[in-house]
Amino acid sequence: MNRTAIREKAFQLIYSLELQKYDSLQEQIDLYFESENIENKEAKEYIEDAVFGIEAHKKEIVGEIEKNLKSDWKIERISKIDLSILKLAIYEIQYKDIPFKVVINEAVELAKKYGEDSSKNFVNGILASIVNK
Repeated sequence: MNRTAIREKAFQLIYSLELQKYDSLQEQIDLYFESENIENKEAKEYIEDAVFGIEAHKKEIVGEIEKNLKSDWKIERISKIDLSILKLAIYEIQYKDIPFKVVINEAVELAKKYGEDSSKNFVNGILASIVNK
């Protein structure tokens, strides 16, 4: 499983966590690994790191999104798909040693695949704004 495929699996889990209430994050991760037949050690480590990292830095990550929205937008207005993509990308840019160009490109590709027609431009705009600061 290559990094793009692993990142996509991480996004899918992050998105599903946006939609549901749960008691144990680890339990949800384990259920996801089982249901998706994810056994690759690198994939498991990356996905767990991303999910727990986003949770640990949720306030800062959401703050970055809010700071970079147009003044008439509220975070509640962002689709859960776009929000999940942004959370993963911002986590990777700010807390991992991954080149921002790679992160933005992968985020835009996820937005094209899973989001609405406007998602790729929206995600690109928010991430470009964060990187340019």
